[in-house]
Amino acid sequence: MQKHFSAGSGTYYSDSIFFLSVAMHQIMPKEILRIIQLDLDLKYKTNIRELFEEFDNFLPGAIIGIAREMQPVYSFTDDHSSQSNWLLAPSLEREALRCEPRHTFWQFRHENPKTRVGGPPPEGLPGFNSGVMLLNLEAMRQSPLYSRLLEPAQVQQLADKYHFRGHLGDQDFFTMIGMEHPELFHVLDCTWNRQLCTWWRDHGYSDVFEAYFRCEGHVRIYHGNCNTPIPEV
Repeated sequence: MQKHFSAGSGTYYSDSIFFLSVAMHQIMPKEILRIIQLDLDLKYKTNIRELFEEFDNFLPGAIIGIAREMQPVYSFTDDHSSQSNWLLAPSLEREALRCEPRHTFWQFRHENPKTRVGGPPPEGLPGFNSGVMLLNLEAMRQSPLYSRLLEPAQVQQLADKYHFRGHLGDQDFFTMIGMEHPELFHVLDCTWNRQLCTWWRDHGYSDVFEAYFRCEGHVRIYHGNCNTPIPEV
């Protein structure tokens, strides 16, 4: 699986730790039914118990709660050059950009210009951000669909269909299968994972950035991704 969702051996997101959530239902004791997995670069503005209550809003068939990606990470097009961006990128973003646009959804979007894949909300499907995740471990264990999607042949089939070659670990896997099977996911409101990184706005995506970055409502969790300072509010 890692070959599809990392930029290669030795790169930041190639480490196995960035894929633990995918198989957490197999790793954790069966007595543990639900967990919340969180990045370290977060600041909480509400009681975390309220986030746990989001499990109650899962529809039948949903196994994971996760918020949308708030940058155009999965929206590469012919109009945006990865080469110039790569040269200007800080280290972590450079590893992300090491994959050419064709390795995310570039080719699929090129061949399907009316697709929702990679587009901004509310109509588009911008992908997921794994900084805040609710894992219903029991539902993951009991889902025949999810079990099938973990099989190497199924991963390869979807990667071929979407011409997908990612670089962000579990986030890429959930994004890819979410395009095909959105029913597996409970989409958290953006205020549960208010991502602050604006790197893509300043490096070739200013024309579309705000459509992805916009988030209305009282922020409950700030996410200082790509080393972005979190406001003292």
